[in-house]
Amino acid sequence: MRKINFSLVCIGLIALCNGMQASAQESQKSLNQFLKQLNGALTCSLKEFNGTELRAEKVFHGNSLHTKTGDWRLQVQAAPVSGRSEVMELATSFQLHNGTAKASAVSVSFDFSNWNPKNYVLVPASVYNGNRYRSIGNSYDPPYPMDMYYNPKVPLTISNNPRLSNLEGEASLIELQTGNAATPAMCFFSEKEKKGFIVLTTQQSRVGNNGLTIRENKRKDSAAFSITAPAVRKLAAGFGDFHLSNDVAPDWKAGDELNLVFRIYVFNASNIPDVLKKFMEVRKELSGTNNPRNILPMSKLFEAATAICKGNFIEVPAGAYYMPENNRDFQLGWVSGMMNTYPMLALNDKIERERVSRELDFVVEKLQGKSGYFYGGITADGVLRPEKMNANFKPVQAMVRKNADVLLWLMKHIQLLKAQGYASNVKATWENAAEKLAAAFVRNWKKDGEFGQFIAPETGEIAVFNSTAGAIVPAGLAMASDYFKNKEWMKVAQEAARFYYKRDVESQGLTGGHCGDISQDADSESAFGFLESLMALYYYTGQKEWLDKAEVQAALGSSWTFSYDPVFPENSAIGKLKSNMAGAIWASIQNKHAAPGICTASGDYLFKLFRATGKIGYADLIRDIQHAHAEAVNMPGHPTTNGQMGSSMERIQLSDAEGKNSIGNYINTRNSWTETNGMLMALELPGIYLNTDQQKLYVFDHVKAEIQSANSAGTIIQLSNPTMYDAEVSLMAESENQAKKPLDYTAFLKWPKVKLKAGESLKIRVKSNTEISIL
Repeated sequence: MRKINFSLVCIGLIALCNGMQASAQESQKSLNQFLKQLNGALTCSLKEFNGTELRAEKVFHGNSLHTKTGDWRLQVQAAPVSGRSEVMELATSFQLHNGTAKASAVSVSFDFSNWNPKNYVLVPASVYNGNRYRSIGNSYDPPYPMDMYYNPKVPLTISNNPRLSNLEGEASLIELQTGNAATPAMCFFSEKEKKGFIVLTTQQSRVGNNGLTIRENKRKDSAAFSITAPAVRKLAAGFGDFHLSNDVAPDWKAGDELNLVFRIYVFNASNIPDVLKKFMEVRKELSGTNNPRNILPMSKLFEAATAICKGNFIEVPAGAYYMPENNRDFQLGWVSGMMNTYPMLALNDKIERERVSRELDFVVEKLQGKSGYFYGGITADGVLRPEKMNANFKPVQAMVRKNADVLLWLMKHIQLLKAQGYASNVKATWENAAEKLAAAFVRNWKKDGEFGQFIAPETGEIAVFNSTAGAIVPAGLAMASDYFKNKEWMKVAQEAARFYYKRDVESQGLTGGHCGDISQDADSESAFGFLESLMALYYYTGQKEWLDKAEVQAALGSSWTFSYDPVFPENSAIGKLKSNMAGAIWASIQNKHAAPGICTASGDYLFKLFRATGKIGYADLIRDIQHAHAEAVNMPGHPTTNGQMGSSMERIQLSDAEGKNSIGNYINTRNSWTETNGMLMALELPGIYLNTDQQKLYVFDHVKAEIQSANSAGTIIQLSNPTMYDAEVSLMAESENQAKKPLDYTAFLKWPKVKLKAGESLKIRVKSNTEISIL
C-alpha cells in the first residue's frame, strides 16, 4: 500500500511558503482574510487531557506558547494555489521546544461567527445536513415509535448518531476521527453568503488518526470545525449508539514535533448541489491519485462467484431459489434475492436459465400481495417475514426499497431474455406481476404524493412515510412504461424523480432510508439507487435535465466512497494484505463501515454518465469501486472470508465503531450481495472502453492497455495481464456519434472479448466495426 509521508508534504509546503518570505503572522493574516468571506478565522491551540476529559485548552497567540511545564513553537504557513483564488494550502508545525507535556494534543480550528444553524454541514459518510434530525433508540436498527406509523407528517428520523442539535438553545458537539469519514474532510454551505467551505486534511499524523470535531454554541450563531492530532473523543460512535472511546493523548518531550497539512476551499455556491459537485472535484487533491492494484481479472471474479451461486440453488417447502445471504430463508431484493439471478441468466446456460425461471415463478406466486406490492421475504418453510413491524398494527409490512428492486429487476430479466433470443421464455405471470406492481406505485403516488419507506402489501397503504426509500422506483416505472406502452407511468416516474431530487438532494443534501437495517438515516444505497433512476430517465427521454441531476447525484455518491487508500493497522487482515481500499463504499451514517461495492448493483450508471459527459471523474469512481471490491474477494493467497474461492464479505472497517480491535479486520462470514455486485460489475462494465474518434482509452479491468497507433485500418492496442489469473477482457469501442446515444441495458451482450493468459502480452487491432483481430 502506498503510504504518503505527510511530514515531508508539510515540510515541503513550509519550504515553499518560506521561499516566498512570508512570516507565520503574515500567513495567518492571509488565511484569515481568505476565511473572512465566511466570517471565519483560524485558531491553533494545545489541548491538555485527563484521560478523555479536556482539562485545559491554550490558544497560540503568535508563534509561541508558554505552559507550566514547557515552551511550544508554532509555524503556520498558508499559500494560495497558483491561478485558483478559491483554494489555499495550509501547513502547521507544532513543536515542544523545551520541557515536557503530559497527555496533550494539538488542534487547528476554523471558527465561524455569524453562523446560521440552517447551514448545510457535511462530513463524508458520517454527517449529512448536520444529521440535525429527530433521533431514536440507542442501538442498531432501533424500533420505530408509534407516531411513525401511518403518519404522513412524520419527520425524518435517524438512529442515535453524532449530530448537531435540532433543539433551540442547546449547544452541539460532533466528535469523530478520520476513520469515520470516506474522505478526511469537513464541509458546509452558507445560503446567506452563497458560499461553500471545504477543508481537506490527512488521515493521520505520527501519533495516529486525526480528530474531526464540530462545535456549535447554544445560540447557534458560532461554530468551529477543528482537526485535532490525535483524535481524543469522550465517546466513539457505534452502530446507532456510543461507547467510551479509550482514546489516549500522547506525552511529549523536548524536541517532539507534529505537522498537519490542509487544503481549504472557499467558493461561490448557489446551492447544496454546487457544494456536492465541488467536493467530488477536489476530494483527491490533498491525498493525491490513489493506486488501484490489478490483482483479479473481472472474468475470473465472475467465474468464481457464479460457481458459488450455482451451488446455492435449493428446493425447500416454500419453493426453489438461489439462497441469498447465509441461511435457507429467502430475502427479496436489497441483498441479492432475485438480483443474483440476473448474472446467472446472463450465463446463457440451459440449466441456470431454468433455475432462474423457477425462482421468478416462486417470487410472483408466493410473495406478491393483493395490492400488487411484494412481501420482503419468506422462510424456507413458507412463512412470510414481516419488516419493521409494530405489534399494534396487524398488516405485515415490507420495504418500499425491496419493491422498487422487484420492479427494476423483473424488467431487466425480461429485457435480457428477449435480447438473448428467448422471448418465448418470458411468462405472462411475470409480466402481470410487474404491471400490478407498477400500478400500485402509481396509485400511491397519486394518493400520497410519495412512495414511503414501508408499505402493507395486502392493502397497499403506506405504513411509514418519508425517506428516499423509493429512490429506484422511477427507474422501474420508466422501464415498465416503455415495455407496457403506458405513458402515464413515465409521467409519474419523472414527477417522482423531481420530487425526491428537490426535497432530499437539493434541499437537504442527502438521500436515506434505503437499507433494511437502519431508520431513515442517510445512506449510500439510496444515493446510488437514485442515480440509477436519473440515468434511466435520461435513457428513455434523452432530456438533459436528468443528466444534470445525475451529475449532482454522482457527486453525492462520491461522498460515500473512499477517495484515498487508507492506512490500516499493519497486523490487521487488510494491513497484512496491503490492500488499497480507495473505492470502498460506506453503508450509512448508522452502519459505520465501508463495503466492497454498491448494494446491490454494478454501478453501470456511472459508466453511462462518463460516456454521456466525457468527464473522466465518473470513470475513475466506478473503476475505484470495482478494484476495491476485488481486494475483498477471497482468493488463493488473499484470504478475506472462511468461505469458497470467490466469496466476499461486507465489512471494510476503518472506524472503531465496533472497537479498536476490529479496525482492518474482516468478519469471516460471506455476504452474497457483495458477490452479486461483483458479478454484476464484471458483466455490465466493459473491461476496456475505447473512443475511436478521440483515440482515448479507459481501462476498468485488471489489465494494462495502451494505444500504439491508429489509422483507417483500425486502432492497435498493446495489452498485458499482470495478474496470476487468465483473463477474458471485454472491449467496448465506439465513435463520438455512437457515444451520444444512451447505452441500453443489455449492451454487454455485444462486447467482444479478448483472451489473455496470466502474465501474457499481445497486440490487437480494433476495427471501425469493433471487430477485434490478434496481431
